[in-house]
Amino acid sequence: MTKNPQKEQHFVGLGVAVGIAIGPAYVRQSGAVDVRERKIAKKAVEAEKKRLDVAVRLARRQIRRLQTRTTAKSGANGEELTFLLDAYLRMLQDSRLVRGAEQRIVDFQINAEAAVKAEIAAIAAVFHAMDDSYIAARIDDIREVGNRLLRNLTKTPVKPFSAVPEGSIIVAEQLTPADTAQLDPTLVAGAAVVGGSAEGHTAIMARALGLPTVLGVAGLTGDVRTGDTIIVDGTAGRVVVNPTQSTIAAFERRRTEHLKQTRLLERLRNLPAVTRDGTEVVLQANVELPIEMAMVTHAGATGIGLLRSEFLFMNREDVPSEDEQVEQLRSVISVMGKRPVTVRTLDVGAEKPVAALLSGIDADAVSNLGLRGIRLSLVQPDILETQFRAILRAANTGNVRILLPMISAVAEVRQARDILKKAAAKLTRRGITVPNPLPALGVMIEVPGAALAADALAQHSDFFSIGSNDLTMYTLAIDRGNEHVAHLFNPLHPGLLRLLQFTADAALRARIPIAICGEMAGDPRYTALLLGLGIRELSMTPSSIPLVKQRIREMDMAAANHRAGVIMDQVDSGRIAMLLDDFNALA
Repeated sequence: MTKNPQKEQHFVGLGVAVGIAIGPAYVRQSGAVDVRERKIAKKAVEAEKKRLDVAVRLARRQIRRLQTRTTAKSGANGEELTFLLDAYLRMLQDSRLVRGAEQRIVDFQINAEAAVKAEIAAIAAVFHAMDDSYIAARIDDIREVGNRLLRNLTKTPVKPFSAVPEGSIIVAEQLTPADTAQLDPTLVAGAAVVGGSAEGHTAIMARALGLPTVLGVAGLTGDVRTGDTIIVDGTAGRVVVNPTQSTIAAFERRRTEHLKQTRLLERLRNLPAVTRDGTEVVLQANVELPIEMAMVTHAGATGIGLLRSEFLFMNREDVPSEDEQVEQLRSVISVMGKRPVTVRTLDVGAEKPVAALLSGIDADAVSNLGLRGIRLSLVQPDILETQFRAILRAANTGNVRILLPMISAVAEVRQARDILKKAAAKLTRRGITVPNPLPALGVMIEVPGAALAADALAQHSDFFSIGSNDLTMYTLAIDRGNEHVAHLFNPLHPGLLRLLQFTADAALRARIPIAICGEMAGDPRYTALLLGLGIRELSMTPSSIPLVKQRIREMDMAAANHRAGVIMDQVDSGRIAMLLDDFNALA
């Protein structure tokens, strides 16, 4: 590469798919449609509604044609694109987006384009207000469907990726999940995008493709032209535009080192996670979408420690049927064979992803400190029972456990177990085989009250799983999404560590398994401390498994136990961090 005379510029975003890509930028022009609101006569309302209906039917045909092409697409990305397109079709069938746009045409007597755009904005406002970042990130899918309607209404042609030079790095304002799924990793080196979030389908798709990607790069597109040299660091979340030769050389060295490290970690895939002195550790994967199953098997996970069932309920106005849930669950469980799959029941936060979930419930009652997780499920027992029946049916094809989110009291576990037994009895009466014994029923420890009541909960639970992200948030009263307090989010706070220790000790006394499935589990920095506290099951994003396994295999368990004991005697988080980092440096 020749030296670019333009000034080197650095941008920071969210690294969502690891790796370093260096190459020419391919700037994809914004696919945004210019929409202007105009008033229409009352007598023109029906005609405008008809225009919207035509656009909806055309969008359905377009998506079905894309589905047809997708069936021939091999690999996990093709399968996941089919899954996403099914969700898009559901959103075009009497969804809030379509109904809301129709109502705006009637109420405000405006053109269909303006009605669709306004409804997208209204839905986005609701989703962005959610405390649950996973659910809030689904707005990308709403926008994708809405923008397709806008293009049809305005007869704006789709701007696909075309004639992308080999080795190019895609630069765009937005990159939809469907766009990402169709990228060819042999042609495209990476992607840098202004919009997007770490929890969105676009990020998950990029990780599945192994495409170095940085999302949320503010101001990027105004400073990049097609052909400019660009560096994307999907590990650190950095983008460099018009790098100097010395910067390119530095990143090339880092890329070489990353590839070398990746090859070394690949060799660990089929090796056990066992310490130097013989302590075995279970390394499992957290899964949000079926597309991630290829990553799970490639990483050498011994099971799924957390299967988030929210994907079954996203982007639809109704609750999925029992049969629909069974089909999707089996697609995950069958891949794992005899390896365990822990299915977490529905956990939604501040707002509803499915209107039916709040039937008869005041919306103000749903929040992170209100009806969330098991609380919401227990006031909608029919929905929980349907989910239990689906899990029990799917469990016939594999090794399944059930995990209850946001538990804070023994009574909630008892209620849930009663509903599980009722679900099993109904299936038996229908002549459907039910696992015998029933799958293990565990609880997530993610609120301080549950940790402090761990001894009692252990008497009514088959296993524990610590959700360290929420436990840290609730313990320290810190919202990581709030930039004013995000820096205070500290997994090494002595108060949090004491809750972890109390929970682990309670599980060990009751002789039930205990796992941790938050971000701490996937960070090698914390591995020795977690093992030293007595936790032997760690569940994490698939890409983190090799690094954590490497840390375990170079560690002495006796030394980790001793260091954990020293750390738990400390009262200052700075001192705790120093003791932990010193121990890690010795390995």
